[in-house]
Amino acid sequence: MGEPPRAQAVCGQEALNLLNCVTESAFDQDKCLRFLQGLRDCVLNKKVKKFSLADQNQQEAGPVGKKP
Repeated sequence: MGEPPRAQAVCGQEALNLLNCVTESAFDQDKCLRFLQGLRDCVLNKKVKKFSLADQNQQEAGPVGKKP
């Protein structure tokens, strides 16, 4: 009927898992290494050459959310 609400980027979930892991206050290196390996496996399987951020220019312009 219509487009899905948001298309999932190739290996996007694996990349998010790794990024979120390294930002956790209780950093678990072994857990993050597993996410890194999962991302590496995904990019090899899907033949990903390069990642980019979809809204990079908008994010650089200012923070998202309410203004003070």
